[in-house]
Amino acid sequence: MAASTHTVTNQVPPLVGYDVFAGDRALTEAVERHLAPGILREAQEELSTLGRAAGSAQAQEWGAQANENPPKLRTHDRYGHRVDEVDFHPAWHRLLGHAVTAGLTDAWGREGGHVRRAAGFLVWTQAEAGHGCPLSMTHAGVPALRTDPALAAEWEPLLTSHVYEEGLRPAPQKAGVLFGMGMTEKQGGTDVRSNTTRAEALAADGEYLLTGHKWFCSAPMSDGFLVLAQAADGLSCFLVPRVLPDGARNPFALQRLKDKLGNRSNASGEVEFDGTWARRVGEEGRGVRTIIEMVAATRLDCVVGSAALMRQAVAQAIHHSAHRSAFGGLLIEKPLMRNVLADLALESEAATTLALRLAAAYDADTEQERAFLRIAVPAAKYWVTKRCSAVVGEALECLGGNGYVEESGMPRLLREAPLNSIWEGSGNVQALDVLRALQREPGALDAFLREVGKARGADHRLDAAIKDLLTELADLEAVEARARRLVERMALVLQGSLLLRWAPPEVADAFCASRLGGDWGSAFGTLPHSLDLATVVERARAGES
Repeated sequence: MAASTHTVTNQVPPLVGYDVFAGDRALTEAVERHLAPGILREAQEELSTLGRAAGSAQAQEWGAQANENPPKLRTHDRYGHRVDEVDFHPAWHRLLGHAVTAGLTDAWGREGGHVRRAAGFLVWTQAEAGHGCPLSMTHAGVPALRTDPALAAEWEPLLTSHVYEEGLRPAPQKAGVLFGMGMTEKQGGTDVRSNTTRAEALAADGEYLLTGHKWFCSAPMSDGFLVLAQAADGLSCFLVPRVLPDGARNPFALQRLKDKLGNRSNASGEVEFDGTWARRVGEEGRGVRTIIEMVAATRLDCVVGSAALMRQAVAQAIHHSAHRSAFGGLLIEKPLMRNVLADLALESEAATTLALRLAAAYDADTEQERAFLRIAVPAAKYWVTKRCSAVVGEALECLGGNGYVEESGMPRLLREAPLNSIWEGSGNVQALDVLRALQREPGALDAFLREVGKARGADHRLDAAIKDLLTELADLEAVEARARRLVERMALVLQGSLLLRWAPPEVADAFCASRLGGDWGSAFGTLPHSLDLATVVERARAGES
């Protein structure tokens, strides 16, 4: 029997048992906007099924279990033989299995596949973000493999399969496989051309033995890995299977797992190659060009993943404020809290809208859209992933001390938030990549400006921001020192253009006033008081059953 002093009042019920997809108006509208009518209904039903699963108590428990019980490395068996395996909690496999079954590694071969997958990735990873890593790399491995039709014919059906099979076996014996990637070495990091892993050609065409060390190898229990190594004609791309065709283990010595800030459910390790068998992907000496399409696809997933983290954080903050009372009323009714929530909601919607627009460009696959992606992906990756930590931190504060407690789930979101800004090239790398495209590919800038210009004349603040941006772009001499400022402005102008075309007027007006018009402070909750903030907050409220 509870003590009379322990009566619980004014505590918020958990946000559970709701449809994560259907309750996200920015996302549902984006899916409707970008998918053809003939496949829209089917996609909506699939995403709503996934959304109900993501919002269930079961999925939330899997997410907590997978993070509370991080992967463990087993280098040897009881007899002293090397096994180099990583043991995961069963919740990890349940999360991955559900994701693969839902088609989150299958985008390249079906109509509207990238929009459908991006929306599903955004929905499902709100339950748990760590297992998004192998999903992302498996999906992104397809375009790199397509540089070698024989390899693609062998591996692509397995990478895009809707069947998840855990355990290490020869790939042809499995109904579906996962991919990892290993580019980073401790002496080079992002400077992959300083790679020292060696590749020695064997007699059979396209076969090599690798010797070297990878400082970061994500998802080391995957079935295959795309890695870079130095061959006779220069840096080249290789496919390293974990298990050889005859069933023997390929030399793949896991030295340790990284003890990371967040992303704790996912294993990231250091691996030694010593006579490790590999097949070349693409031509010798063109490894970066071969693997760059994989990198571009994973960068888009960094944008989508950050949008997912922001959406979940904002949904939790609004849910809490809609149920918690203080000073004579609900928090959500207080003008200052409403300002904070609306500001956070703007950031979340802008991220979601941009992420789905990029996915739609992948589906269109025209010369114009490919040129647009060349600038838009690194610009979005730079800005959206950086905004993630700020959004999640402020959303956590909306829950007060309750948000600082692990049981709320908010600390896990906060630990995860910086990851996407670091992986696949941190902020400076993205900014420099945008500069490279501006200087070498004039068609990319033209495509970007065409996209932004579709909203020209709709808002004077956007028009002024475009004019200022064009002035900055006219002078690319000594631009590196101001690259971050330039890329930030490009991302904001792009987001403003998209919201003016597709979001409700209240959302677009608030975004342009604050992000483009300069009527904004240095912290969230400093939007102009004259805006319709209640409508912005209500739009962002998660659906509840």
